[in-house]
Amino acid sequence: MVGAIPPTAQVLIGIVSVQVGAALAKQLFSTAGAAGTVTLRLVFAALILVLVWRPSLRVDRRALPVILGYGVVLGVMNLCFYLAIERIPLGIAVTVEFLGPLAVALVGSRRWLDGLWALLAAAGVVLLSQSGGSVSVVGLLLALAAGVCWAGYILLSAALGSRTSDGSGLALATVVAGLLITPFGVVGAGVDLLQPWVLAVGAGVALMSSVIPYSLELEALRKIPPRVFGVLMSMEPAVAALAGLVVLHEALRPLQWVAICCVVAASAGATRYAKPQP
Repeated sequence: MVGAIPPTAQVLIGIVSVQVGAALAKQLFSTAGAAGTVTLRLVFAALILVLVWRPSLRVDRRALPVILGYGVVLGVMNLCFYLAIERIPLGIAVTVEFLGPLAVALVGSRRWLDGLWALLAAAGVVLLSQSGGSVSVVGLLLALAAGVCWAGYILLSAALGSRTSDGSGLALATVVAGLLITPFGVVGAGVDLLQPWVLAVGAGVALMSSVIPYSLELEALRKIPPRVFGVLMSMEPAVAALAGLVVLHEALRPLQWVAICCVVAASAGATRYAKPQP
């Protein structure tokens, strides 16, 4: 059924699912808090992935450090991101966070064109900080920390894929992330995490933000080149801003939209014109 959907549509559906899931998660903050919401997302995602992949607990010694590192980065990334969107609009948070994967794409390059993309992204960040309104500096720093973790997440993904089979490594790493973040969620939200409607929304967030997009992205990558996939993923900040506007009524200023477009254009350009890997 998923395979019948065109691959570009699969990527776009996955992007919309992630950002609508984030907007849905933000509505839980008044009851469960940011840490509690992250806990629900990671715990439910871990349960689903473990049921699907049924990973063995007998892990190769070479794979264990990668799984642990991947899990820690995954947990911290999600916690920083949710703490960021607690303070700043969703579109702005995703735009700043997107600097992480953009830096991975540009690092080590000496081409003038890549320097142009870096300057365009930097201009977008400057515009966000100078666009007026009540944009929390702490929120921006948390989003930037999430972006640093996202860069580590990308770098560890290749190692995880080479040292584990199927989705077993991802399932175990998600368990690690859930175990790492759960104490923060329990301290922050307490018994509120066990309210039936909170559990139901948390399960929905896990499906929309993890299970559905991961499945669609894996299927799409079988049919389209990674470079095309990267260009499509560059739309995430804009989709996040639209999700924030529609679901959360987070209206952005015109200059903030210009800033988001700068980062989207920089990411799309850096991915589209990247030098082929040897």
